[in-house]
Amino acid sequence: MSFAGPAGGYESVRMRIKLGAVGHFSLAVRDPNASAAWWSRNFDLEEIFRLDDAVGISNDAITIALFSGPPGPDALEHMSFHLGSMKELRTALLQLKANGVELEDPDDEIGPEAPSSPHMGLWFHDPDGYRWELSVQNGAAGR
Repeated sequence: MSFAGPAGGYESVRMRIKLGAVGHFSLAVRDPNASAAWWSRNFDLEEIFRLDDAVGISNDAITIALFSGPPGPDALEHMSFHLGSMKELRTALLQLKANGVELEDPDDEIGPEAPSSPHMGLWFHDPDGYRWELSVQNGAAGR
């Protein structure tokens, strides 16, 4: 972090900003209404605002703003949401399958987040091609 010093130059400040929980994030999507419907059908998210070219959906943990624009799934490798237990993860898998959501790793959907990781997850794509993960921290112990 830098700030303008007395001579107009920048001086470094040696501190780090503590980040809290994610408040919200925004995604460019082809159709904000269709995307909001997809998220609300699959997850516990409800509409909280609507603009001419955007829809906001939210729950107690996160807000997602979906705005009209060319999707950029290559700009975000993936984003993970934590679930509380392996039972919740297995239930989520069944729900996603029942709703026809595009899952990665068909027939072996739940697995370690990385080789030798104790964290278990499953990965899927939304209709705009963004990649998502549902995971359970230390889920291998409760497998």
